[in-house]
Amino acid sequence: MGSTYDYVIVGAGSAGAVVAARLSEDPAVTVCLLEAGGPPPPAELVPAAVASLQNDPATDWMYNGDPGGVGRGLVGGQMMVPRGKMLGGSSGLNYMAYVRGHPGDFDSWAAGGAEGWSYDEVLPYFRKAEGFVHSPELHSDLDVHGHHGPLGVSVRQPILRASNQFVEAAGATGLKQGDYNGRDRLEPQGVASLFQTTTKDGRRSSTFHAYLEPAMDRENLTVVTGALVERILIEADGEGARATGVAYRTGDGTLEEVAAGTEVVLCAGAIGSPHLLLLSGVGARDELATVGVDCLVDLPDVGRHLKDHLHTPLMFAADGIGETMTEVAMSLGPDALRAPAGPLPADPADDVDLPEPLAAAKAEAERRIGEWFTTGRGIASSSLYDAVAFFSTGLGDEHTHDAQIGFLATGYTPAIWEGVFRLPPSAFFEDPESFLDPTHGQVVVLPNPVQPHSEGSVTLASADPAVPPRIAFNYFGDPHDVLVMVAVMRRALEIAKAWPGGGLGEPVIPPHLARAHGHEVGSEPSDALLEDLARHYALTVYHATSTCRIGEVVDPRLRVHGIGALRVADASVMPNVVSGNTNAAAIMIGEKAAELIATDHGVHLHELVG
Repeated sequence: MGSTYDYVIVGAGSAGAVVAARLSEDPAVTVCLLEAGGPPPPAELVPAAVASLQNDPATDWMYNGDPGGVGRGLVGGQMMVPRGKMLGGSSGLNYMAYVRGHPGDFDSWAAGGAEGWSYDEVLPYFRKAEGFVHSPELHSDLDVHGHHGPLGVSVRQPILRASNQFVEAAGATGLKQGDYNGRDRLEPQGVASLFQTTTKDGRRSSTFHAYLEPAMDRENLTVVTGALVERILIEADGEGARATGVAYRTGDGTLEEVAAGTEVVLCAGAIGSPHLLLLSGVGARDELATVGVDCLVDLPDVGRHLKDHLHTPLMFAADGIGETMTEVAMSLGPDALRAPAGPLPADPADDVDLPEPLAAAKAEAERRIGEWFTTGRGIASSSLYDAVAFFSTGLGDEHTHDAQIGFLATGYTPAIWEGVFRLPPSAFFEDPESFLDPTHGQVVVLPNPVQPHSEGSVTLASADPAVPPRIAFNYFGDPHDVLVMVAVMRRALEIAKAWPGGGLGEPVIPPHLARAHGHEVGSEPSDALLEDLARHYALTVYHATSTCRIGEVVDPRLRVHGIGALRVADASVMPNVVSGNTNAAAIMIGEKAAELIATDHGVHLHELVG
């Protein structure tokens, strides 16, 4: 066994960075934080550069998943499963939407046995984390926000006209404009708003930047990057078992061990945490035996109950409304304009004697990125996923809103469609090069059911830690989810028709689906066509949760059943997925977990809120 620390934390992501930073506030406590990735690259700070971080093995685990009842039109038939592999984890990879969830989500957790996790009990942790910056466009419910926390929460500047138009159009269909992170979320008719985002001064506020970076020079905090954790070290302890440390492999292939004197805290996310528990012999005995792993603790629900959100992109031609990719690229600076995709030479050394139009384009790109760098303003200041609506379809789940519609103010490029989203432009569009011409504007409306009844799983494909787990999403495994998806798509089309200035026009219907359903341009798409569109082209919203959920795998204090000195603190512990984007709730879980650990072991945090 190598070095010993009081706490060994696995994963420096949305929750893990929070737990490490909070516990190391006590100088008497030693903390070791292990992360498989490294520091985030410079592009991570630029919100509009988000798509470039996916499919990069330096920043993304690049998992694949079996989509089950959807994915018929995806390239390769597999759903992409982006997961952050860097300091800050998926909070450095996501689209930065800051959504807590509906208060009823948390009250239902508590009613189901998750004592201490009701809305009133988790609200102080949301507020502790949040450094909210009010903007008049947000109609903020100010007293439920936190204003002094480390996590930047703000709205992009300047506000895009198209995003305001989405909110206006949603209002025309009966969705009140308000604060979806405040009491307006309780409105029975629903609420629409510009997105609050995890940004500060126009830059991404990941948990690395918000929590970990300011703590990196603490003598009692050791951060080890490039550390691929292979298993949790578990020893017999009387009639039970106890976690004593972690085994990990360094970048040069050396196997190291680190001991935990007090606790191991697993914060590897809804995919990584069950994977590590299974590799460590914690899971269903029969399933572990099939891949040659000895079962130390028989916990059949490890990796079960996987929940995720799906949205189905509804694409609209929107010249003069959507942001063109030419404008987006220009706003990201000259490097975004370089060959092979752009007009500037691949090598900046070749910029001498540029023709006047290219020289002017380079100068404008330099001006825009300079404006963003100095003021935080400009197209670069958000992911362009900039507005949202929440409501109930009336099909069940009365405790919450079961529907979300997001708005993306640009249409991206054929390369991003195929390489990042795995949607083949040649099948989706009649003429993809023309429709996705970078000088043309498009917008995407994203209907998204947020209380799926279907459950998937994370299981071992091999006992080799280097082999990714098997991820089965089982989307639409429950027929209820299909009904809700079609209902949310219908509401999204209503919003498009209510768009200021006469509506957005026709959504793109892939030609092969239009032919199969006899759909004519100008006619209303049938329910069967909408369902088929979803089954072919619905995409993950990157919201995996509930694979180590409270009740079956951990208790309400996040302690793993049957194993002492081991907790899980990340999105995997959610009893059910929240009705919205999940990153804010994952950060809240990190805050609450740190306080649970602190009160159990006498760690002195700067502030206790529970």
